[in-house]
Amino acid sequence: MPRALLSVHDKSGIEEFARGLVACGWTIVSSGGTAATLVAAGIAVTDVADITGVPAILDHRVVTLHPKIHGGILADTSKPGHVADMAAHGIEAFDLVVVSLYPFSSKPGIELIDVGGPAMIRAAAKNFARVGVVVDVSQYAALLAEIRSSGALSDDTRRALAARAFTATRDYDSAIVEWITDGASRSVHLDRVDSLRYGENPHQQGSLWDVAGAPGWWRAARRLGGKEMSYLNVFDADAAWRLVNRFDSAAAVVVKHANPCGVATAATIHEAYVRAHGCDSVSAFGGIIALNRTVDAATAASINEVFTEVVVAPGFAPDALVALQSKKNLRIVEASVPAMVGPELRSVSGGLLVQDPDPVADEPSTWTVVSEKEPTTAQMELASFAWRVCASVSSNAITIANDFQAVGIGGGQQNRLDAARLACERAGERAIGGVAASDAFFPFRDGLDMLARAGVTVVVEPGGSVRDDEVIAAANEHGIVLIFTGMRHFRH
Repeated sequence: MPRALLSVHDKSGIEEFARGLVACGWTIVSSGGTAATLVAAGIAVTDVADITGVPAILDHRVVTLHPKIHGGILADTSKPGHVADMAAHGIEAFDLVVVSLYPFSSKPGIELIDVGGPAMIRAAAKNFARVGVVVDVSQYAALLAEIRSSGALSDDTRRALAARAFTATRDYDSAIVEWITDGASRSVHLDRVDSLRYGENPHQQGSLWDVAGAPGWWRAARRLGGKEMSYLNVFDADAAWRLVNRFDSAAAVVVKHANPCGVATAATIHEAYVRAHGCDSVSAFGGIIALNRTVDAATAASINEVFTEVVVAPGFAPDALVALQSKKNLRIVEASVPAMVGPELRSVSGGLLVQDPDPVADEPSTWTVVSEKEPTTAQMELASFAWRVCASVSSNAITIANDFQAVGIGGGQQNRLDAARLACERAGERAIGGVAASDAFFPFRDGLDMLARAGVTVVVEPGGSVRDDEVIAAANEHGIVLIFTGMRHFRH
């Protein structure tokens, strides 16, 4: 009869799993709290102490660390020498090991550093050619179904279980190291999500990876049409998708080179897309489109009028999907709302820069009006829109918005005056009566002067310059509203 060793801190689902194994002809070996739980449920269990002849000792620090346990896990029964050793020492083989570790991450401390659990997991994972190893409650149902169907676990299943098991012990040990070094040592583990067509350029290889334990939205995203993604397709689509999901209203974003060149909200997703494309139709050619509503047929038809690399949305109406799929090279991506997971990592020579994510908190109630002129409610709503867009533009950045459409975007400039000039040039007459946002303070009044001459009536910026008084005076001279947010949003 096959044998299973069960030793779990998390008891959820263990009764049903053990009962299912017994029904399939398995015998159960367990210890401590797990054994007590199973016995109370009326499940026949052999206690580890009855096998080893030694009760749990040292405040339960030593329970399963015994040759009769680890020999049963590690034995290669295809080797005569192993079989002879087992017979000589009264060791019986285990076919399945089920362990959930102490929850160290939830409350770090010496007594929650599991020793016996990781030892059993690693032993079973090492011997995956014969032994299955389970480390998570979510695995129970599928494994029990396979055992009921086939009588045992397949080679592929045991290999996959071993990989998951070694990942669990790796992450567990990494958490202990980070705690014991007071954060001076941190491990970053990556799981490959996809191989990409190429990197930033065709002669470079590229791939997409998740940070283990903090999977991004790409893990669950589905490509419904078009060519495989490239490095820049992913990079730009990520920027577009994160920005479009900052808006509650129907919104559309067009991105080129990780910077928005069109952003708009509207009553319908089709109107939002048409207005976003109209922000800068020249730059929109070959861009990435993100929409925060299901794409309908009208929107798909408008998208198909312009060469586009990627469309990302939460869903696609059937007729819209058929229309978009007619463009053979258009990548169509269905995605879920992105969660803010951290930390953010960026490579430098021989290392990494690490920072917390920038939440771009949009709380106008915390902003301060520093000009003599007060904004209207409508102007504050438009300032909020412009501010969210500006936070997604490479620094130095200035955005001009009018009627919830980003009509002028100037980004990636070495000085703020050039960023303002670009935004004004792109906005043209559309700047008149609009709102401008600056991702950082104005070091001189010249940037604000330029925006005022273009017709902007409200400027929102962090404040904090030694020349804030000069900038406030300029706003009052021009009769425009100046709002300080108190928070900078550089993006490099």
